[in-house]
Amino acid sequence: MTAKASTDDGSRVQPLEMAPHYYGGQAVIEGVMMRGADVWAVAVRRPSDEIHIERHDVSDFPDRYPIFKKPLVRGVYALGDALSIGMKALGISAEQSLAEEEGDDLPGVAMGASMLVALLVFVGIFILLPSAAVKGVDAVTPGQLGDGALFHLVESVVRIFVFLGYLSLISLIADIRRVFQYHGAEHKTIAAWEHGEVLEPETVDRYSTLHVRCGTNFLIMVMLLALVVYTLAGVLVPAPEGGFLVKLLYHVALRVVLLPVVAGLAYESLRLGASRGDNPLVKALMKPGLWLQLITTKQPTRDQIEVAIRAFEAVVPEEHRVGRIPDDLPSVLVGPDAEQAADPVAADPVPGAGDRREGA
Repeated sequence: MTAKASTDDGSRVQPLEMAPHYYGGQAVIEGVMMRGADVWAVAVRRPSDEIHIERHDVSDFPDRYPIFKKPLVRGVYALGDALSIGMKALGISAEQSLAEEEGDDLPGVAMGASMLVALLVFVGIFILLPSAAVKGVDAVTPGQLGDGALFHLVESVVRIFVFLGYLSLISLIADIRRVFQYHGAEHKTIAAWEHGEVLEPETVDRYSTLHVRCGTNFLIMVMLLALVVYTLAGVLVPAPEGGFLVKLLYHVALRVVLLPVVAGLAYESLRLGASRGDNPLVKALMKPGLWLQLITTKQPTRDQIEVAIRAFEAVVPEEHRVGRIPDDLPSVLVGPDAEQAADPVAADPVPGAGDRREGA
């Protein structure tokens, strides 16, 4: 029978009692990135079956500039910071998961180019394509949609369907399905921790792959809020006179300019969901994101759960780990030196490990 975390008097630990920080994470290539209050860490299963772990400090930028802790503004910063850490974690995972197959680290220029292409693809698929498609239909109908509220409503609905179709298609790719399995392992690990469990693979596996604070929820919240924000903006700031190209540039520019506003509102909505998860209205608002996670998370294997636990272990303060995380999981690597495998969290960082990625 699996042990439960308990206090000195034998009573059951309540969810979040030992560590009230809301932990988060991200699936990467053959691994998981976890983020704590002060550090973030990525754990990757290498081709040799060992687990590589790197841990880095979280930026103190909001502490130095308190305005970035204010509502709405903090959401914009959180999105940028999450993207930055996510790209670094993906770079680490790509290097480690391919290290023994390729023999060399993934060049920084190649990784930067990949991220640029990904950004262009995002803008092209989710901003340019829906606007161009709806504007093209409007041009041949003729002009039934116009450029007002109806156009923005239809365009936002088209964007949501494009997003759902995109996720459904990429989920059919074997490598993406493995990333979605690690995504499920990340959710299970965080949920087990928040319910006071000892993080043993069998115990963690009992929890759902769905989690209310998932980044998928953020994305669908962005899509839904975009429908409202872009429609209102389109009414308040009418399209200029001109042809198809002028109108298309207006719609694309409007969406790019207002994206930080939409992101800020979505972030605040997720915070509301995390703090008032028992409220029926909040539960209803969170449902679309949970449904979407049926696509973006898959049931993980035990090996994948072990990786998620190791990533999580690296970001939990030492005083909260006692009795909560087993010490019999597979050996790990910290930095490039396998001799550090005995204790991934207590070991001092290996000199030079991840120097290119410091300052997160």
